Amino acid sequence: MRWLLQVNVVLCLLMAVCLAQAPNPSPDSHKTQEETKQESRLHKLRHLPADWLVGPYVPRTHPLQPLTNRERISIYVHQTFLNAGTYAARMFAAGIDQARGVPREWGGGMPGYGRRFGSRYGEFVIANTLQSAGNAALGYEPRYDLCRCTGFWPRTRHAIARNFVTYNRTERERRAAIPLYAGSFGAGMISSLWLPGHRNPWKEGAYSALVQAGLGSGQPLTLQRDNFGEKIHECLGLSRARESIVRLADHGARLFGVLPAKNLRRLRFQFF
Repeated sequence: MRWLLQVNVVLCLLMAVCLAQAPNPSPDSHKTQEETKQESRLHKLRHLPADWLVGPYVPRTHPLQPLTNRERISIYVHQTFLNAGTYAARMFAAGIDQARGVPREWGGGMPGYGRRFGSRYGEFVIANTLQSAGNAALGYEPRYDLCRCTGFWPRTRHAIARNFVTYNRTERERRAAIPLYAGSFGAGMISSLWLPGHRNPWKEGAYSALVQAGLGSGQPLTLQRDNFGEKIHECLGLSRARESIVRLADHGARLFGVLPAKNLRRLRFQFF
């Protein structure tokens, strides 16, 4: 028994020596892992596509091609749920409704704003669903195509015209954008079901269609849509704009304490 005890003591000593010799993760290596993770996040941010902001569109350098049903479903999902512009536009519209106090039955504060935003977004989902179904049935193009022209007025005319016409299955011949306005009209009628008070469905549908015609044609953002979309597409591929995005992420990370300022300065020198 004594020799067994001695062997156990020797083995414990050897294990202690081995553990003492094993490299422990140093603070520097831990910082390196954090820096690598942050660098990966910034790299992903620098290569974000423009679709996340403006929705699916056709760049001026890409030809228009007929869409498959799978592609139409993907476009519908991205247009309806997966781009920031969709939510920003509904939030802005809900803010205007909140400032005007309509509908007054919904009151103010965050509960009232939440109802207004939900109403605006729900109406948009219904409109885009009906529009996408109509485009698929008729073989119409659901995406906006950047104008292949140059100059402010040609691009403005293109933006206005595309609010009223779209392309058929040939992707060359233009047709009246009936699904666009049918979707807006139908969504306006359906929204009368949850809006407070006694609403006339036909009046609500006509109002939604007129809003689509007015905002889709006269809104400054839409008038400059070609320049806007193209600039975003170019900026996300140019180093100068990438630097701006990375700088913004850098300041945001510092503000929320994601990384110490010392590590952020080291990362910044790696990018610029």
